[in-house]
Amino acid sequence: MEASRSDEPNQNPNIDRTSNPNPLSPIISSAHVWPTIDGPLGLTEEASVDYARRFYKFGFALLPWLWAVNCFYFWPVLRHSRAFPQIRNYVVRSAIGFSVFTALLLSWALTFSIGGEQLFGPVWDKLVMYNVADRLGLSGLA
Repeated sequence: MEASRSDEPNQNPNIDRTSNPNPLSPIISSAHVWPTIDGPLGLTEEASVDYARRFYKFGFALLPWLWAVNCFYFWPVLRHSRAFPQIRNYVVRSAIGFSVFTALLLSWALTFSIGGEQLFGPVWDKLVMYNVADRLGLSGLA
């Protein structure tokens, strides 16, 4: 009887004490990571690399909104840093490009909207586009 006693009360002999204490971690780590936001309905990995490359390259053709689409569509690639290294290269570059584009666009828009004629002085009339008809004599007010 003495040998069947243990130091820990209520110890269940069926529980493996060496296993992971979090029972959900094997389920989460074994879940498949898809390269696109639409999961198994999306593209294969080979097609994803092609699409990510196209979105990245066409973003330089004055279509930087494609960089935002690239980041959105391949969001799982951005979230999981070790998954899909070929795709991640294009998606991270697209995120950087879109961030730079957005910063430049916002600074340009704020400069013109806040500064205006006080900032640019007499050059302001040549920069703005609302008086093109007057400059070309198309308004009939000349």
